[in-house]
Amino acid sequence: MKIIAEKTGGLRQTIVAGLLAGLVPASALAGPTIEFGEQGSLTFTYALQGWMQYKGFTSPTDSGSSTDAFLRRNRVTFSGQYNDYVGFYAQFEAGNDSKLGQDNKSIYYRDAYVTLDYRDDLRFIVGRFKNTFSRENLEGCLEPLTLDRAEVLSYTPFGGSRDTGLAIWGNLMDAHLQYRVMIADGREDEYVPKDRPRITTRVHYSFWEPEFNYGYLGTYLGTQKVLTVGAAYDMQSDVAYGNYPSRSNVKDYKAWTVDAFMEYPAPSGVYTLSGAYFKYDTGNAFNDTPDPSLAVNSDLKGYYVKGGYMLPGKVGMGRLQFFGRHEKSDYGAKTGLAEYYDQTWNGVGANYYIDGQKLKITFEYADISFDTEHPTNPALQDYKQATLGLQFIF
Repeated sequence: MKIIAEKTGGLRQTIVAGLLAGLVPASALAGPTIEFGEQGSLTFTYALQGWMQYKGFTSPTDSGSSTDAFLRRNRVTFSGQYNDYVGFYAQFEAGNDSKLGQDNKSIYYRDAYVTLDYRDDLRFIVGRFKNTFSRENLEGCLEPLTLDRAEVLSYTPFGGSRDTGLAIWGNLMDAHLQYRVMIADGREDEYVPKDRPRITTRVHYSFWEPEFNYGYLGTYLGTQKVLTVGAAYDMQSDVAYGNYPSRSNVKDYKAWTVDAFMEYPAPSGVYTLSGAYFKYDTGNAFNDTPDPSLAVNSDLKGYYVKGGYMLPGKVGMGRLQFFGRHEKSDYGAKTGLAEYYDQTWNGVGANYYIDGQKLKITFEYADISFDTEHPTNPALQDYKQATLGLQFIF
């Protein structure tokens, strides 16, 4: 059964076809495919995001503005199927090459995992892959609505965007209901009191057309009518000492999020709206006497709202989509009595799709303001940012 070519043969075939692509949106996998026997396949994909970015400061020690051209993402992906049930995905990355003069970045495995699709309601992932906590982290970075995700808010403090472990997940109720359970490494370093597993659970329900893949999209470009609500919980015991010098006051980590996504294609255009709230909690360890590697976002809370509108017809050779984003982050991290990290992000921009997500141009202007500006650190003072990006996928 050549399921790699089956996208219209019923819900199960559609779901499997999307999962073959390494749990990322199928439209992003435009590279050549080689088939092996009756069930095996291998797909090659290359993706590049090149940015030209103006920022109102250069570094935490340089308040002068900067203009920087760099490769935000630069990836080669190998994905495919061993047979109808077992798949694989390996992605090599050299991201942010040339950013702030740092050229010739090292290549590393961004993702490397094996999938087992036993049934629609029972699937497994083993390896290093996206952690299953926040919707925005799970949205394809090559198929976003805005220029990119939140810089910090959507990423967990321990593990970041990816983690290594096992996920069990599946689709129920004709794929309208999806569940996930992930057991992974979480925080692992010399400062951790005890090496406990990280456990993440997530569930979502789609009221209109189902979102049945492990990964989401930031916009479906009007090809689907989607209304999905989701929630997740993340936890790991014994992740930090509140008093590291005395190795006492052990802290647990826990976090939760709720999110919603809507995209509605209409004769007047395509309307997209998305939002989420986050609460990360490590027992206020950062404000005690923590170890030197404890992340500043370990007790972060905040939310984002983003929306988009795509014109109903072509503008020249492509489609034009406008977007906006509002984001509020409260770190609760104190320097003396001041909380210099708390900030608000407001951004607007546009996507011009020459060939869908395979070839597009994006512009975004952002205004970042801090509740309390740091007296000497330009990175914690109000600034403006403008970015012009080109995305190419083959």
